Amino acid sequence: MSFHKQPKDDTQHQNHLDGAVKILGSDLQEEADRSGIDNHFQRWIEDLKDVNNPELHQIVVDLQDLKAHFNGGGIDKDLVGKLLARLGTNTTKSAVFAENPNTAERVTKLGDALTAAAKQMSGAQSAE
Repeated sequence: MSFHKQPKDDTQHQNHLDGAVKILGSDLQEEADRSGIDNHFQRWIEDLKDVNNPELHQIVVDLQDLKAHFNGGGIDKDLVGKLLARLGTNTTKSAVFAENPNTAERVTKLGDALTAAAKQMSGAQSAE
């Protein structure tokens, strides 16, 4: 018996996007301390790889770096802020590749949430 990976539908992708926005809207340090954040990153990475669009490669690389960093324990706010800022910019730009308007809207919201999280990291760092 062979197992074939079933492609995800737009609803599953949209649920992953909504989950990512929710995480980014919370305290990232607290999220980093919780188990399961790496699962969110992994689902996001897999969703992007499933699209098989070379234009999204940098987002995948940055997400993998971010996932590895969060798994490492303490957060280097400068590094995370830079990754989040670049992810925000690139994610917002990538919304044009979404075929479903609802997915495109969620991708744009995710880009905004990434940019806001980058600013949160910058603000947190300058307050220290």
